[in-house]
Amino acid sequence: MAERPRHEVAEIFERHLNTRPTGTQPAWSWEQRKVVDRITACRTARLGGHVDACDACGHRRVSYNSCRNRHCPKCQGSAQAAWLEARQADVLPVPYAHVVFTIPQLLAPLALQNPTVVYDLLLRTSARTLQEIAQNPKHLGARLGFFAILHTWGQTLVHHPHVHCVVPAGGLSEDRRTWRACRPGFFLPVRVLSRLFRGKFLAGLHEAFREGRLELHGSLSRYRDSTAFQGLLQGLLQESVRTEWVVYAKPPCDGPERVLEYLSRYTHRIAISNHRLLHVDDEAVTLRYKDYRSRRSRSLTLTLAEFCRRFLLHVLPKGLVRIRYYGFLANGGRARLLACCRVALGQPVDTQVERASEDGELFLALLPLGLRLCPHCGHGPLRCVEVLGRPPPAHHRSRRVAA
Repeated sequence: MAERPRHEVAEIFERHLNTRPTGTQPAWSWEQRKVVDRITACRTARLGGHVDACDACGHRRVSYNSCRNRHCPKCQGSAQAAWLEARQADVLPVPYAHVVFTIPQLLAPLALQNPTVVYDLLLRTSARTLQEIAQNPKHLGARLGFFAILHTWGQTLVHHPHVHCVVPAGGLSEDRRTWRACRPGFFLPVRVLSRLFRGKFLAGLHEAFREGRLELHGSLSRYRDSTAFQGLLQGLLQESVRTEWVVYAKPPCDGPERVLEYLSRYTHRIAISNHRLLHVDDEAVTLRYKDYRSRRSRSLTLTLAEFCRRFLLHVLPKGLVRIRYYGFLANGGRARLLACCRVALGQPVDTQVERASEDGELFLALLPLGLRLCPHCGHGPLRCVEVLGRPPPAHHRSRRVAA
């Protein structure tokens, strides 16, 4: 079983709320306050729980309910394992590529004021860029099938919107009978992807502005005039001539095991995990981060208020889907098109079933044993013998967090 972290994000929010001057409230939105309330209540008596007993030795264990919020560090492990177990049936016996689409930092304030519009546009234009280039006979001439995951953070919790796409290094021909593979060690031309992505994203921003779907406040209020906004887009386009919009493509990796490893790194990840918290007190937080330039692990110390501010930058709007499926993995015809892919790849049906069974058992084995076996005797199964209801709400805490 993995070692429990020394500190938790919930602890930081609790300390920040408890050390604020009396009568003051954090400048958080309703959605951010809701996330804080869920995270601080997660796996505590505030959400109720249940009592498990071991059939073998009689040991009893109290477990409190999870908040199941998608921004909570403690809730993502089990959700990730369940998601990966469901996705293993979609993995094909081919190399996979990992492509990252990033927008310029100049657009970060616009994304913060219009997260629903900008994040949705980022996901859609990334997917359309990959599909359009792949369908071009000059490059691949095939239909891709992939999923895209939105991340909004960097290692130090700064606002850094980008999309991870995990894509089979090949695709299905137009007649759905042939699998067309990419060249070994190569997926699609990065410069072509970058320029098409840039054009599609800027066109999408112009359309959103023209339709009145963009909010422009504070430092962005000067762009409310159509001429000024067009000047902003033109400036981004001219800047892109000298500096390409960042599209990063790692060389394809071989084997479904490596693919599942990729999935485990990027799915259900949040801005920071509890294991990266090195020290927490009533004044500051020290966290570990990876410096990608030097490829070394470093530490960063932030005040409680600054840590909370950075963490809450990444609260997603209600209803925004951050993991999306495209091409032959889209929900409409996934089973039928995946079957065509497997036939084109010469994968027998019985191997598919056997592989699915093996992977399902693998994911089950990877689950923490403490969730299923008695921690006292190590072999008896735990069974629920009592349900604990939620206590009455703590009104003083509700006023502080949810007011």
